[in-house]
Amino acid sequence: MAGSPIRSSMRGGRSRRAMADINVVPYIDVMLVLLVIFMVTAPLVAPSIINLPTVGNAAPQEQTPPVVVNIKADRTMSVKYKGDSGATQEDTMTKAELDSFIVARQADHPDQPVVIAADKTVQYDAVMTVMSDLKARGVKRVGLLVKSQ
Repeated sequence: MAGSPIRSSMRGGRSRRAMADINVVPYIDVMLVLLVIFMVTAPLVAPSIINLPTVGNAAPQEQTPPVVVNIKADRTMSVKYKGDSGATQEDTMTKAELDSFIVARQADHPDQPVVIAADKTVQYDAVMTVMSDLKARGVKRVGLLVKSQ
């Protein structure tokens, strides 16, 4: 027991402390070897050819213009849409008239989107009410129209 580290420290001799630092040099060596291996093997890998599916002779889909529901500052609503003749029409409607118009319009054009445009002073509750009414009437695509500055 004369040579044990505990006894030598008690006698005033120097003892070795455990090193708390991690030696990172071996890790750097391993990373450099991996980098060299990657750089050597990367040019050897041949890129594979990807065959993407083709569309063929598909007819382009018709873009139906959206119905625009405009909510004004006094909460009156106007609806702007393209009629069956192709002319743009704008009508002022009440909530009940809007509901019946949307039901009739969705029967004729089931995939036509509806866009809500509201004045900036209109409360968001009014916009959400119109949006939920449109969803309840079977409109699949409802959007909000914003003005860019």
